[in-house]
Amino acid sequence: MSTTDNTVFYACKYTPLELLAGYGVNPKLCEVHPSNNAEATNLLASKNICGFGKGLLERLLKPDVHAAVLTTCCDTVRRVFDIVQDRADPDMFLFLLDIPHKTGPKEVEFFKKQLKDLAQAYAAYSSATFDITRAIGALSPSVPTTADHVSLIGAHGYPELLEEVQASLPLPVANETCTARHIDTPVPNDLARLKSPYDCVGCDQADTGGQDPLDTFLDWYAPALLKQMPCMRMEDVSRRKELFADPHQKGVVYHTMKFCDYYGFEYARIAAHQSFPLVKIETDPTTQSTGQLRTRLEAFGETLDVQTVKTEPRTEPKVQTPSQPGSPGKRYVIGIDCGSTSTDAVVMDSDKHLLSSVIIPTGAKAGTASAKAIQSVLEQAKLTPGQISCTVATGYGRDMVEGVDSTITEITCHAKGAHYLFPKAHTIIDIGGQDSKVIHIGDNGEVLSFVMNDKCAAGTGRFLEMMARTLEMPLSDFCKAGLEWKHPVRISSMCTVFAESEVVSLVAKDTPIPDIIHGLNNSVARKTVMLARRVHAEPPYVMTGGVAHNIGAVHALSDALKSEVTTHKDSQLCGAIGAALLGLES
Repeated sequence: MSTTDNTVFYACKYTPLELLAGYGVNPKLCEVHPSNNAEATNLLASKNICGFGKGLLERLLKPDVHAAVLTTCCDTVRRVFDIVQDRADPDMFLFLLDIPHKTGPKEVEFFKKQLKDLAQAYAAYSSATFDITRAIGALSPSVPTTADHVSLIGAHGYPELLEEVQASLPLPVANETCTARHIDTPVPNDLARLKSPYDCVGCDQADTGGQDPLDTFLDWYAPALLKQMPCMRMEDVSRRKELFADPHQKGVVYHTMKFCDYYGFEYARIAAHQSFPLVKIETDPTTQSTGQLRTRLEAFGETLDVQTVKTEPRTEPKVQTPSQPGSPGKRYVIGIDCGSTSTDAVVMDSDKHLLSSVIIPTGAKAGTASAKAIQSVLEQAKLTPGQISCTVATGYGRDMVEGVDSTITEITCHAKGAHYLFPKAHTIIDIGGQDSKVIHIGDNGEVLSFVMNDKCAAGTGRFLEMMARTLEMPLSDFCKAGLEWKHPVRISSMCTVFAESEVVSLVAKDTPIPDIIHGLNNSVARKTVMLARRVHAEPPYVMTGGVAHNIGAVHALSDALKSEVTTHKDSQLCGAIGAALLGLES
């Protein structure tokens, strides 16, 4: 049945967009960025299907979708096709294109037949006829990038992800994911001349050597489409090495999809032999973890050799009035770390002396907490707002802090602050309220690599707070009690909810509380060691964040790493100190 809407949705780089363009189709990459996957989960037999499949399913069942072409790239898409076929409007055009995983002569011939079946099916559906001129004209030649850029490589580069990556990085972003199409097989001269409509007025079989124009096009197009830069589902992926050899590529953001391992294999290989800045991100791809994703991307951007500090000029210049403590001409800066649990602030002078500091609970409103923290450190330092030459914010709530000069991620700030507190440190373990980070730094405190835990409270300060609450103990007593353990207890679950169930069961068995706490500290240490291995961590190790005050957890980490983990009385202020130091440098 024909329709006035000529939009066809697709999701794979092997979708024959140019062939469809020959029928007047407007191809549209399927957006797969729902706020959550509740709707798709209700339609699927398994909750562990990848987030891309769930997002694809939800999008294809929207009322504005009248036609879609999917490919057999994986079992997830096959499952999505089955459900859409069963539940969509019966008048919807839906085609599943079988993609061979090899590119030999037999596979090319098979693929050509698949493309012809698609063409005939769409022609019957739309009553459109194939125009070889439009098909050839739709080809976009692959143009090498000659400017410095960052490459997004790996799984599906859906539009919202591309926008987020570009907004977070200081260089242009080249999409090299499995949604990027680069057909670089040269077009034969007899087809290239057909790009201009006046070269093919009234095209018929005589114009194509007596062959049907569709067959003429497919003879070249089928192998060209199949032999583009391979996705990781192809049998031979050796050509993908080209993606990492571009001299203009200044860094790689490697994207993997939750519950999908295809691209994880490649990431593991390149991470072991990388010679360029590299960061891995994983998405659902829902909008539920955009805050952590943005932090990870912005921190990566700050490791590139490009100015990345976001600065907004003040409407009124600062006026230095040396009537307050400090010598004339001395600069004062505020560094503020607005985290999920606490908001920490410091005042530092141009001699890098800490004049005051404060740690207060963040509470429900990050903006309110940051305002209180700033007011408090100013009062302690006996300074006025007009005497502050720069205020730098970091932490998850950094964008909520009003009146700042710049915002910098906690990765960069903790590296800077840790190098100030521990000049010889090479690895920073930051366990905060919401997440855990391991940062590998060089001799000068520069970030070499970093890793964050993935959207889970396990191994964080929040995890230990919940366990203290379960044991009905003040957190201060909880931290000390873990040192008095006698018998080892293993908490096997890394999940906060399941670990709490284990703790309840151990209490019911009259297991000594210190032994339970030691087991919890060890579970945090095990998870942290897993992160440390991913960044090739090395001693000396230092610990920052609020959990640095938990001496039992620090001892457990030292044992797990087989090396001393050092702390400082100002460990929790490390992020704010780093922000202040960066403010001085600006």
